[in-house]
Amino acid sequence: MRRHRTTARGLLFLAATLGLVAGSAAHAAVSAPPPEHIIFPLVGPVKYTNDFGAPRGQGGHQGNDLVAAKRSPAVAAEAGKVKYWTTSGAAGCMLYLYGDSGTTYYYIHLNNDLTLKNDNRGKCVKGVAYTVKNGAKVAAGQQIAYVGDSGDANGAASHLHFELHPNGGRAVSPYPWLQKAYKLLFTAKAGTAFALTLTGTVVSATIDRLLLNVSTSQAWPMGMTLTKLNRTIAVNVPETTIVQSVSTGGTFRAVANVTMAQKGDKVVVWTQPAPATLRAQRGDDDVLTSALIQFG
Repeated sequence: MRRHRTTARGLLFLAATLGLVAGSAAHAAVSAPPPEHIIFPLVGPVKYTNDFGAPRGQGGHQGNDLVAAKRSPAVAAEAGKVKYWTTSGAAGCMLYLYGDSGTTYYYIHLNNDLTLKNDNRGKCVKGVAYTVKNGAKVAAGQQIAYVGDSGDANGAASHLHFELHPNGGRAVSPYPWLQKAYKLLFTAKAGTAFALTLTGTVVSATIDRLLLNVSTSQAWPMGMTLTKLNRTIAVNVPETTIVQSVSTGGTFRAVANVTMAQKGDKVVVWTQPAPATLRAQRGDDDVLTSALIQFG
């Protein structure tokens, strides 16, 4: 009997211990912080300041306003699930992104116009405000909505009011995360064929790799142009790449290889067509491969 009671007590202790461990693990999962590097929620030219907490009619500002052109792509800051929120007159067309990290992101003042004018003839529906279905699971960087001026932003500059709620709790300033966020060069459905034209200056060059400071990026066939990037990107240079120099008179001359380039030289790189991935959209080092390079 004593052995039975001891065994029973041992099993109870073990179960309690496992329960505590499981509870701690569950609490850790729920309390996970936002990712250190989220995806910047807009693609394209944007202006913003750290206006979190600034006085507003309803109290302190709970997010950052990202000013961008009407119908600019709004993308998922991380992988997760989206939910439409269309019952707030002040927010207008709004979307919640429940991130896999446990962080909730609010996308507010989404588009409600059927034209590029402020016509207010659209509704908070897929194709006008949103690009995905209500309840859809989305990948990081996937387009989920369009920038607009719905709600009490009507008539003001088109912008995205972006909020960040760790663990679904109170809003905190998104500014530190926005400053460190990965900015996408383009947005496209995963697997869609794309190519880029990158314009900038040479940072360094080896026989099979070119590091350039990119000022302008053009994505095809999306037709998306980004300027004033100041992004350093490393591009693979295979033997099949055509390398040319262009004189001031517009004469093209074949160049043996990219090692002839000097730091600071002007350069344009056309990348090989490839399927779109998040790493390609971010312009991660050594993901893009050159087809044609022109110096001068």
